[in-house]
Amino acid sequence: MTPDVDPRLLRGFTAVAEELHFTRAAARLFVAQQALSRDVRRLERVLGADLFVRTTRHVTLTPEGERLLPHARRVLEAYDDLAAAFGAGEEARPLLVDLNTDGPSTGRLVLERARELAPGCELMARFESGLTHAAAEIAAGRLDVSFGRVAGLDPALRARLDHQPVRFEPLAVLLPDGHPLAGADAVPLDALAGETVYAGAGNPRTLEWTDLARQLFAGRGTALAPPAPVAVGKEEFRRVMAKTRNPVLVTVDFLDMPGSVKRPLVAPVPLSPLSMVWRKGLHHPGLDALRTAAAALGADRGWLRRPADSWLPEGDAAVMRTR
Repeated sequence: MTPDVDPRLLRGFTAVAEELHFTRAAARLFVAQQALSRDVRRLERVLGADLFVRTTRHVTLTPEGERLLPHARRVLEAYDDLAAAFGAGEEARPLLVDLNTDGPSTGRLVLERARELAPGCELMARFESGLTHAAAEIAAGRLDVSFGRVAGLDPALRARLDHQPVRFEPLAVLLPDGHPLAGADAVPLDALAGETVYAGAGNPRTLEWTDLARQLFAGRGTALAPPAPVAVGKEEFRRVMAKTRNPVLVTVDFLDMPGSVKRPLVAPVPLSPLSMVWRKGLHHPGLDALRTAAAALGADRGWLRRPADSWLPEGDAAVMRTR
């Protein structure tokens, strides 16, 4: 029979298994690398199995390590549930909430309402830019909550996350001053035929956004702008936009940019399905406040009501119906 295993050893093993790097795993757990290595070796002795293959350049899981990993995750989730049930101090740590952008956003509105609902919780904003990147950070334990398009994530990663639909965000297009479509109050999708629209192609953090744009413009005669270096900051974004003069796909809440105008897209109204995302098994009063805030704002503002004339991929519609 397998002897009792200290959950600390399982946490160390799981961190290394997910990072495949002892230094990063140690930083994630706020422990010394030497202490983490000792814990892994101790776990290997307890189980009587080698869990990792270590070389000077790489760390990989052995077959026994692969077999242990799902069991370790389930055990740790059970320990977290137990700690939450008896108030073991989880609420004392800050909850790290990614808003994707430092500008106006649906996530910021939810965070501000949650802070009102739970003034005793420390809800710390982060700006990771893109759910593809943020979701991996959540699964690795370096981030707690983010917002974005869940259907655009890798299924294996999605299986480790939970989500709550928040809003169907209407899409818009950012047009440089003087663009032929800039004078319209709204831009029909078909009017973008022949245009090259920037939607983050080449940015590994925002793959889910580029994928949504690809589906939106398929068969409409609109091209996606090729991969380009990511413009960081408002001034760099403005400069690059002025240089390329490509329209940019954004949400209707995207911040106003000098030298450009923002126009909603219509006929049909394309939607970006926004969910709040967190790690499965996470228990924290700040998360409860965020979920309550999102539901209340959604009900007050009709965020989950789809316009009659709207576009949304069926896969996204199905994901938004799962909660």
